[in-house]
Amino acid sequence: MRGAGFFAAVLLAVSSLSCVPAQAQTSASAGAAPSDIPEEGLWLSEEHDGLFSIEPCGHMLCGQLIGMAYDGAVPKDVWGRSQCGIRMLTDFVPIEDRKWQGHILDPRTGRVYQARIWVSEPNVLKLRGFVLGMPLLGETQTWTRYAGPPVGPQCKLPKDAH
Repeated sequence: MRGAGFFAAVLLAVSSLSCVPAQAQTSASAGAAPSDIPEEGLWLSEEHDGLFSIEPCGHMLCGQLIGMAYDGAVPKDVWGRSQCGIRMLTDFVPIEDRKWQGHILDPRTGRVYQARIWVSEPNVLKLRGFVLGMPLLGETQTWTRYAGPPVGPQCKLPKDAH
């Protein structure tokens, strides 16, 4: 990480993603379904090793990981549970300039960090994780809208996901 180990953990958490079983995917699985909220939908992480489903939860946005790139057993969280289905993005509320602010969970450590998400251009979502309420103390990832093949059993992300 660049100067602050906390954010390396956040980015690693995003990269080591959790997921929802493939059966839980809905019509949103088709990819870029139009919405009044451009952040809503399926998003592939920067390293293409995790897939999030971001959707409304009340007046907020939340995100569950629905696909992971992994070999062997499904990755476990800090509490020993499957990461498959963990809601990692929570409590995102709208703030200025079409951005949303909330929290992101690192399932490997159980730590929760502050984060912002926004669509910077069509089919491109930015996620900035940070601490101490200061976005300057963070780092940004670029995610892309996902319209690839369905997620396999046990949240297995297809090898050709992009």
